[in-house]
Amino acid sequence: MLQIQTGKSNKILRGKADPVKKIDASVKKLIKEMVKVMLEKNGVGLAAPQVASSTRVIVARMNVGTENEIIVSMINPEIVYFSDEKVECEEGCLSLPDLWGDVVRSKEIIVRFLTEKASPMTLKLSDFNAKIIQHEVDHLDGVLFADKAKNLHKKKETEETQAA
Repeated sequence: MLQIQTGKSNKILRGKADPVKKIDASVKKLIKEMVKVMLEKNGVGLAAPQVASSTRVIVARMNVGTENEIIVSMINPEIVYFSDEKVECEEGCLSLPDLWGDVVRSKEIIVRFLTEKASPMTLKLSDFNAKIIQHEVDHLDGVLFADKAKNLHKKKETEETQAA
């Protein structure tokens, strides 16, 4: 099973991930295993560098906690629009366990990516869905939420949390 990479100075987490050149069986296997890890860890998103793969792949749970919840995988995602309207929300990360902080992100984004079938896709996302994708795309560029957060703190184990 894939292992979550942890630590603010982890070289894999701090590197810029390489674009996927060909969507083959190994990429599809990576996505499948990433989804499994994300669900087992109760995460809402996971980027390939978090599991020691320096590739531009992310998986995310969209519409978390609703009857429309789905898992989306994105290959070579690129955020092409950030709204001027910002929202501040508490974030955590599977790669920085027990650390939480308030991060300001765009309320709406437009993200372009390839599906597992190599089809180009564009999604307009808002609120929590937009936050998840911004967090995960940051991972692909070697940026951790703690770099942007204010009020960093340890979360008590008894508090209900979801980390990306």
